[in-house]
Amino acid sequence: MRLQCKAIVLSLGLLPLSLFALHSQAQEQLTVTVTHQLNDARPSETITIPWSQVNQYLPHALIQRIAVKDKNGKVLPYQVTNVAPQAKDPQGVGIAYGELIFQHNFAAGEKTTVFTIEKIDTVAPVFETKAFGRHIPERLDDFAWENDKIGHRTYGLALAAPAPVGVTKEVLITSGIDIWFKRVPYPIVDRWYNKGHDHYHKDEGEGLDMYNVGKSRGCGGTGIWDGKQLHTSINYEKWKILANGPVRTVFELSYQSWDAAGVAITETKRFTVDAGHYLDKIESTFQYTGGAALTAAVGLNKTPSDKGQEPTISVEKNLKSTSLSQWIQQSTKGAFGTAIILPAANEYAEDNLNHLILAPVHSGKTMTYYAGAIWERWGDIKTKEAWDAYLSKMAARYQDPIKVSLRGGKK
Repeated sequence: MRLQCKAIVLSLGLLPLSLFALHSQAQEQLTVTVTHQLNDARPSETITIPWSQVNQYLPHALIQRIAVKDKNGKVLPYQVTNVAPQAKDPQGVGIAYGELIFQHNFAAGEKTTVFTIEKIDTVAPVFETKAFGRHIPERLDDFAWENDKIGHRTYGLALAAPAPVGVTKEVLITSGIDIWFKRVPYPIVDRWYNKGHDHYHKDEGEGLDMYNVGKSRGCGGTGIWDGKQLHTSINYEKWKILANGPVRTVFELSYQSWDAAGVAITETKRFTVDAGHYLDKIESTFQYTGGAALTAAVGLNKTPSDKGQEPTISVEKNLKSTSLSQWIQQSTKGAFGTAIILPAANEYAEDNLNHLILAPVHSGKTMTYYAGAIWERWGDIKTKEAWDAYLSKMAARYQDPIKVSLRGGKK
């Protein structure tokens, strides 16, 4: 559902953003003020504005004919989602959209900044894709997603199905989450699936799949903990993409009912994948009969390293930042970190396969958490200490969401 203008003049794509912004169409502009309370830097902070509010201040603005500028006049990449794909705009006034999304790198000590949004009389360029996801029917029903930092995938029912007689087929029953360690900023999901399993398990210049999932929770899979045992779903059943880059990708995965110590559970996960972040936002909603609280668990695989890597694994449990994390040093393929931040967490547990962080849940209520990973061979985090510091700062950011205010006016 990516919203892109397909009728772009070829020469426009070669223009620098600063030139395309000079073609101002009207005098109206929307001023956006964004504030927060932290002293630390907030790189890749994602700012969202309901399009209905943009339309209120900039009537008849169209998604392909606007410019978003920072306080210095620099044109920023942006995205407009369409959360209601059947919506119509018969009057052509620009109302059938969802949210306007863009990002800003807050420097340390920068607690407020201002942006402007204005209509232009040219067509905005297509911006670089930094967040992407899709269903992979050509590889046994996988669903894969990525941003410019890290990639992931999880598995559909086709992988769980038994192999037909006389057919060689991989069979894996798990709702765990895999990691694809990339070391390039551009999208690799399509390319890696195209070149195939035996290639993306080796680093041929863009990174590799070296993470072990098996029947574990992988990096951020969920389940219900009964105090002694973890009860989990099998592979996802249904998928839905709600937004797909260039700045943010949003999709949902739904799971068939499973038994958790006598309670029938279904689950839907909504993933929000933002450019520039090592952790994805995941909103899990469990449905079951009865009003009693259950204990949800989010897990990290105890044995996540690649084969033959003789790993040294450090595990951190920090209730102050409500996090569970690992740092895995491998013999030849480099170190990597994994993590979960679960704001509602109140304790930890483990089973034979997983380290677990726990939180109470109620039927129909959303449990929000964040999960992801880092590889020392890509990005700006090279050590366990840096990974721990990143997680602490991200936990603080989640507790202090930005505030956005709007003001209309003339240029």
